[in-house]
Amino acid sequence: MARPEQVLVLEPQHELKFRGPFTDVVTATLKLSNPTDRNVCFKVKTTAPRRYCVRPNSGIIDAGTSINVSVMLQPFDYDPNEKSKHKFMVQSLLAPYDMTDMEGVWKEAKPEELMDSKLRCAFEMPLENDKTTEHSALPKSASASLDDGEVKKIMEECKRLQMEVQRLREENKQIREDDGLRKRKVTSLAAPHSSSSSAMATTAMRDEGLSTRVLALGVLFFVIGVIIGKLAL
Repeated sequence: MARPEQVLVLEPQHELKFRGPFTDVVTATLKLSNPTDRNVCFKVKTTAPRRYCVRPNSGIIDAGTSINVSVMLQPFDYDPNEKSKHKFMVQSLLAPYDMTDMEGVWKEAKPEELMDSKLRCAFEMPLENDKTTEHSALPKSASASLDDGEVKKIMEECKRLQMEVQRLREENKQIREDDGLRKRKVTSLAAPHSSSSSAMATTAMRDEGLSTRVLALGVLFFVIGVIIGKLAL
């Protein structure tokens, strides 16, 4: 007696595709739909059980519902010249109305009650142009907000600020050296206290002005550095 036709709808119907590289677990999804008004028991079997992990590998699909089965291919050394001979079979049967033990139902099922569908496995490696697209996508998106001209301007401004900060540091250092020399001269000449205080106040004002300028330029330089750092990411 011929077996009944499979009542479950499989998606995909004939082939499970696994896309490499296969240095890590690769998962394919098999959707099982039950369009009938009866609950259906199912099992998923494979010719290479050590190479795959199937979750769930058995169960019950209620009437008018569907379930997704994850078929996980374990890592292996892929040989493009070797054609896959692995196959899967989805076995099913109509669940009895008074079912209490699913394993018992499978054991007591008659051969003419069992339905099955077979799928072959196919392994695919990404094309070279796909790899190139994947690697080039990130740099392109990262620089999308600024064009080359704007980036060049920022780099030039950053360089100019570096030179300005260095110049101000040298100028500040020279002023401090001149101030020290002036203090020694004032002390040796025993100049009036008021003159010394006036000179010191003038020097302090100049130092404060230079320190403020150096600090402002330093903050601006830091902000531009942060912007460039984000562009590099």
